[in-house]
Amino acid sequence: MKRIFILGISMFACIIVLNAQPSPTTEMKELKNQEHLLRKEKRQERKELRKENRDEVSNLSKDQFYADFGDVKATWRRSDYFDEATFLNQSGVATTAYYDENFKLVGTLNIVDFSKIPSKAQVFIKKHYPGYHIDKVLFFDDNENNDTDMFLYGQQFDDEDNYFVELSKGNSKTILQVNTSGYVYFFQ
Repeated sequence: MKRIFILGISMFACIIVLNAQPSPTTEMKELKNQEHLLRKEKRQERKELRKENRDEVSNLSKDQFYADFGDVKATWRRSDYFDEATFLNQSGVATTAYYDENFKLVGTLNIVDFSKIPSKAQVFIKKHYPGYHIDKVLFFDDNENNDTDMFLYGQQFDDEDNYFVELSKGNSKTILQVNTSGYVYFFQ
């Protein structure tokens, strides 16, 4: 009986000791998470430094623009996060191209007609926002080869193609985000 009791206590102690040690996978996950957070923090610091130190549009952004769009006349400006080139696209529509801190195209933005958004979204907006006037509809065409998130209306959003519908009713202004599948989200 003593042997069974001592054997049971010994097994219990071994189980406790084995479970108390962190598994290598847990340590690896924690290490990777810390590395990810550190890289993210450094990236943000670099962005802030560039933002403070760069008031002028980069020639590298201009060079990349000409590589992307050809010899097109553009008006350039520097915003908080991007170099912006406004130009007429091949269809003659005013378009703005956004370039990130690595001088890569984030995407383009232009004004489109309300009829261009998916019909599912048109029906939803007309039903849920009666009496609102449609002021403007913007289409953001994301560069799928760049993971940089876009800032629009002072807010960051995921890098994917989206429509932004500006509505007004009296003094009230609303901005809706519509994805290419026709789902509507409140943006601002």
